[in-house]
Amino acid sequence: METDNHAILTVDDASHHPSGTMTVNKYSVLLPTYNERENLPIITWLLARTFTQENVDWEVVIVDDGSPDGTQDVAKELQKVYGEEHIQLRPRAGKLGLGTAYVHGLQFATGNYIIIMDADFSHHPKFIPQMIRLQAQHNYDIVSGTRYLPGGGVYGWDLKRKLVSRGANYLATIMLRPKSSDLTGSFRLYKKDVLYQLINATISKGYVFQMEMIVRARQFNYTVGEVPITFVDRVYGESKMGMSEIAQYAQGVWRLFVSI
Repeated sequence: METDNHAILTVDDASHHPSGTMTVNKYSVLLPTYNERENLPIITWLLARTFTQENVDWEVVIVDDGSPDGTQDVAKELQKVYGEEHIQLRPRAGKLGLGTAYVHGLQFATGNYIIIMDADFSHHPKFIPQMIRLQAQHNYDIVSGTRYLPGGGVYGWDLKRKLVSRGANYLATIMLRPKSSDLTGSFRLYKKDVLYQLINATISKGYVFQMEMIVRARQFNYTVGEVPITFVDRVYGESKMGMSEIAQYAQGVWRLFVSI
């Protein structure tokens, strides 16, 4: 998916009342979807169970890009099961890009913390409590799931794809010196206002988008914590990664190297 971040966002700090007192933390999961009708009920159940067990306030904002497979019908049924206070459906007309999906979802998110993740089980909600606790312990601006620290890993990939991913992260780490061991990962917890600023500053498209977000975090001196995660290749549907995305990534690394 591509991104076009022309929309400039503003944010009110949702963690404070006008009186200055702190509100209870709420976690909004932004879940971009396209043809995820098989995955959506299970990932939603896992998220609901995880947040309920942790006794934290939560919602899932489903940003569907006009899926022809009935994903939106499934989302409406999930609203009946979990309530519209927990499940928001915010569809768009078509495939407009990952970055703009986040822009769109953020307009409706009511939490003061934002979790971004995929709907295809490559990111398991079981890691969210660790991310929440690490953030609270150190007051990190961002907590990123990483496949490349002890305890993390990848399942379901062949050797070629593993080498491509490792090589991509190594290249970007050497050239850009970010605050993250997994630049291409897209399982992250953000303070809401931090995510707004990063999206406003990010201009990359496609798979470079996630990398630029974490590189920009270094530029703005945001603090970044990491939680080891196991990444599992998608259960249903097809991966959207191809040679064009790999070439785009390499170009993006170079552009960030010369501009940041």
